[in-house]
Amino acid sequence: MIEKAVNYIKQFVTGEFETGIICGSGLGSLGEKVENPVCVDYGDIPGFPVSTAPGHKGRFIFGTLSGRKVVCMQGRVHLYEGYPAGDVVMPIRVMKSLGVKNLIVTNAAGGINESFAVGDIMLITDHINFTGVNCLVGKNDDRFGVRFPDMTYAYSPALAEKAASCAGGLGMRLKKGVYIGCIGPSYETPAEIRAFRTLGADAVGMSTVQEVIAANHCSMSVLGFSLICNKAAGISGERLTEEEVLETGRLKAEEMQKLIIKITGEL
Repeated sequence: MIEKAVNYIKQFVTGEFETGIICGSGLGSLGEKVENPVCVDYGDIPGFPVSTAPGHKGRFIFGTLSGRKVVCMQGRVHLYEGYPAGDVVMPIRVMKSLGVKNLIVTNAAGGINESFAVGDIMLITDHINFTGVNCLVGKNDDRFGVRFPDMTYAYSPALAEKAASCAGGLGMRLKKGVYIGCIGPSYETPAEIRAFRTLGADAVGMSTVQEVIAANHCSMSVLGFSLICNKAAGISGERLTEEEVLETGRLKAEEMQKLIIKITGEL
């Protein structure tokens, strides 16, 4: 399936791409910044999972950003959409097959750390996989990586340092923290959020962890960001809605884009 997908995409693009960028909820407008874009809808790729989440266009954009050849994913697929973990990470393996070495993942997340404000950008330093599944379960595909990949540096310290430097150059202040990934689609309960805080999580969401596991399996260097779109359940006392998440994404999109564009140019 991966080979079929890659062969289909190669009808429209040539050469290898250096960096892959996954746009989270409300952040898809970054794809509009890609120069000389070639768009390929997920639904047109044989056997490829199609994104159904609100605010996810569901397509690859191939082109250049800050002079670098990039693959931008406008939308991802999630476990809560009913896809098995292997399908959720299929885009990662396709990007690897197209030459991608660096992966930038973004997501919309709920703030568990009470010092975080809505609109903060958190540099992900580590994650907790609370989904109950792992995309590497089953027969190992030796073309991509070893049976037991190390996750000590799941998020590249070198890329994190570069990101902090770029943010400083733009006058931006990044938060840093641990992301915990849940399967969804229901938001977490206040009791779960208190438990997650005890576990050491700073932000919570329904994506990213499977993609990062697959990227490490493929020996990619990973950089991750969470846009804090709401206070997690029980902190503010308000009900959580997807509209709030998407609206915060739209309001902070320009700031996030400037940072990713600058980082991409220095990779």
